[in-house]
Amino acid sequence: MDDHTFLIARRKSLYWRIHFWAALIASPFALVATLTGILYVFTPQIEARLYQHLDHVTPQASMLPLDAAVAAAERAAPRGWAVQHVVPPFQQDDAVQVAFAPPGGAPDEHAGHGGHAAPVTPARPKFGLPAQAIVVYVNPYDARVLGSLASSERFGNWARKLHSRLLQNDGWRWMIELAASWLMVMLVTGVVLWWPRGAQSGLPKRGARGRNGWRQWHAFLGVALGIVSVVILTTGLTWSQQAGGRIRALRDASGQAPPPVPRGLHSREEGAPLDWQDAWQVARSHAPAIAVQLTAPASQDDVWRATMADRSQPTLRFDLQFDAYSGKPLYYAGWQAQTVFGKATAIGIPFHRGEFGWWNQALLLLFGASVLFSLVSGWVMFFKRRPPGSLGLPRLLPGAWTSPSALAWLVAAGMCALMPLLLISACMLMLLELLLAKWGARIGRMRLR
Repeated sequence: MDDHTFLIARRKSLYWRIHFWAALIASPFALVATLTGILYVFTPQIEARLYQHLDHVTPQASMLPLDAAVAAAERAAPRGWAVQHVVPPFQQDDAVQVAFAPPGGAPDEHAGHGGHAAPVTPARPKFGLPAQAIVVYVNPYDARVLGSLASSERFGNWARKLHSRLLQNDGWRWMIELAASWLMVMLVTGVVLWWPRGAQSGLPKRGARGRNGWRQWHAFLGVALGIVSVVILTTGLTWSQQAGGRIRALRDASGQAPPPVPRGLHSREEGAPLDWQDAWQVARSHAPAIAVQLTAPASQDDVWRATMADRSQPTLRFDLQFDAYSGKPLYYAGWQAQTVFGKATAIGIPFHRGEFGWWNQALLLLFGASVLFSLVSGWVMFFKRRPPGSLGLPRLLPGAWTSPSALAWLVAAGMCALMPLLLISACMLMLLELLLAKWGARIGRMRLR
C-alpha cells in the first residue's frame, strides 16, 4: 500500500469513527424530532378537521364593518385583556381572528386605539402568538362570536412546541439543537464516506442482501436527500438558542440583517382617528393580495402597523406603518427590501414547516421516513458488524487523527464556531477518545506480558 492510499485509508477510518459517534449522540433526539416533525407536517389537515367551526363561516351578502367584530370579541374576551392584533377575513369564508394579550403582557404586544387598553411599548408586529394569548373568532357577517381558543391549545402551536422542546420550557431546546448539530456532522461525514465510490456505483443494486443491501440504501437515501437535509437542519438551527444566536450575529455582521422597522414614527393628530375598518382599507390598498395582520396604535400619537398573516407566500411579505388619522403610509418594506439571508429564511422556514402545500408535505414525509430508515439501518449494520463481546467501535488506523486535510479542519472549526453545543460535546468526545486510547494501550501491554 503506497503512502497516498494509506493516507486515504486513515482518513476514512477517522470519518467512520466520527460518523459512528455522531449517530450515537444524535439518534435518540433525532428519532424524537423526526417523529414529532412528521406529526407537525400534517397540521393543515388536522386543524381543518378540528377548527372548521372557528376558522370558517358561510358567506353571506355583505360583511359588517370590522369594528363590529372587534367589539363583539372584546365583550367575549376575559376582563382586562387587551387586543393584541386582528386578522380580518381574506377569503369570503374566513372568520375574523382577534388576538388578546393578558394584563401586563409582553412588550411586543399592542392594544387598540381610541379607548382600547394599551400595553407597555409599541414594537414590530410578529408572526404567531405568545403562549398566553387568546384568539376570539367572530363571524364577519353578523358579528357572532364563534368561540375562543388559547394560543397554546391550538394544535399547530402544540405540535411545534412538542417538536422543538417536548412540551417543556426553553431549557429543553438544547436537546434538539444537539441532535441537529450532530446530524449535520453525520451528513457531512456520510457524504465524504460515500464519495467517490458511492457516486460511481449509482443506484442501489437489485438483489443486494444482508449488510451490503442495508449499506447501499442507507448511503443512497442519505445522499439523495442531502439538500433537503441541509435546509431542514440549517433552518432548525436558526431557531435554536445557542447556534441561532451565532447565526444571527454572523448575519448582522455581514450586513444581512432584515431592514430595520422605524420605531420613532408618529401620527399627526389631525381629525378623527381611523377605526379598524378604515385601517383595514388602508392596509389593503397598499399591501399585496394576502391575509393581513393589523396592530392598532398603542397611544394617540402612535401608528397603525400591518404585516402578512400567512407565511406560505414569502414573496408577498411586507411591513407597513401608516398615520393613525390620515392613513398616510409612513414606512413600507416589501420582498425587494429583504436581504439575501432574509429571503432565504423566509422561504426555508415555511418549507421546514411544510407550509407550501401538499408537495411540501409529501417531500417532508419522505424525508422523515428516510431519516428513520437511516437511523434504523445504521444500527442494524452496526450490530451485524460488531464482534460479540466488543464495543464495536469503528477501528482507527495509526495516525488517523492527523490525517485530515487543512480544509477538513477548517470546516470542522467553522461548524464548532457556529454550533456551540457541537463544540462542547466534541470536547467531551475527545476526552473519551483519549481515555479509550489509554485503555486500549493498557490492554495491549497486558496481552504482551
